[in-house]
Amino acid sequence: MTLHANETRIRQMIETLATFTATPGRGTTRLTYSQQHRDALDYLRGRMEDAGLATRIDAVGNLFGRLEGTEPSLPPVLIGSHIDSVPNGGAFDGPAGVVAAIETAFCLQDLNERPRRPIEVIAMIEEEGGRFGGGLLGSRILTGQLGQNTLGTMADGQGIALRDAMAGFGLDLGLAHQAVIPAGGIHAFLELHIEQGPILESTGDAVGIVGAVVALSQLSVRIGGAAGHAGTTPMPGRRDALVAAAGVIAELPALAAAIDPNAVVTVGQIEVQPGGANVIPELAAFSIDARAERAETVAAIKTAIRARLADLDRDGFRTEVEELLSVPETPMSEDIRAGLVASAEECGFAWRAMTSGAGHDAMVLSRIAPVGLIFVPSRDGISHTPEEWTDYDQLTRGIEVYFRTARKLAA
Repeated sequence: MTLHANETRIRQMIETLATFTATPGRGTTRLTYSQQHRDALDYLRGRMEDAGLATRIDAVGNLFGRLEGTEPSLPPVLIGSHIDSVPNGGAFDGPAGVVAAIETAFCLQDLNERPRRPIEVIAMIEEEGGRFGGGLLGSRILTGQLGQNTLGTMADGQGIALRDAMAGFGLDLGLAHQAVIPAGGIHAFLELHIEQGPILESTGDAVGIVGAVVALSQLSVRIGGAAGHAGTTPMPGRRDALVAAAGVIAELPALAAAIDPNAVVTVGQIEVQPGGANVIPELAAFSIDARAERAETVAAIKTAIRARLADLDRDGFRTEVEELLSVPETPMSEDIRAGLVASAEECGFAWRAMTSGAGHDAMVLSRIAPVGLIFVPSRDGISHTPEEWTDYDQLTRGIEVYFRTARKLAA
């Protein structure tokens, strides 16, 4: 069978995108509204135009490329992913999905085909939450879940307000509402992503076809205690915020397992103030990421966490919890899933049904349109590190399945 997807073209796009990083030699660090973000947009805009797409950047910095259909009044099929990264991340998480969408346009160009329904390629902002926290920011703005008031309160770890970061990028927060896709504005959304886990590599299957994405919640927790001199303050009676936080953090695995053995809870960020080696910490702030197959399970974990923090309040600490992100479990469209299966079988590729433990823009966009999600293998299951890798022949096979399915959705 002849593949339409071009491995050489795919590799060139992935490897060029990887050069737009703030940490050369130490993985991909491409934060939203950074110079690296600008460089990536300029490059991708050029490749979209090479593929015959008309490009635009919306009010918050999402890049679109449109392939007009023979019936341009029809809502388009939206395809793509995100281009931001975690600090010192890999070259494939996000970019593989954007490259898959651009390669779909190249394939149609190679075949001299024009779809009946328009196709729009998108490169979204801030899926990872690496700069402004919470994650899935671009898709949440597109679906009208974040208004200007909420966006106006956001700032990065250096205290730079989202409003000011946007202004430095040539954007106006006051126009963010213009980025919202109206009801019925898209026909469907299709996303390709690396698996970020070991299953496909261990089974030898070419692609994973996702049936659902797990429920997730991200919390920001602050524990306030009392500062004091490390040498002169007796241990009894101390209110050490870090010791209190460490106790909570250490209990989280057992707390989650008691509710659901398959649930996962992660603390990925922690900050201590005032931060002196000889000062008892007055404040400990940390993140909690909780995920499970059902939203009810995540809700029960959050209730248990709040109850544990209430114990600290009774002991004289001050605790605050803010929920940055909450998304229920998200089923994918059965029709699109069936289309992905049919495309994989047309190609003679082995596939397997999967549930995604990672959150993706598809889960947010499911609020406004049917969505589909396809995985390609990740070497050793590694992701969010410079060692993240997917062999280009494996990525090309996944993009072939993706292209064929997008082509049918737009037919």
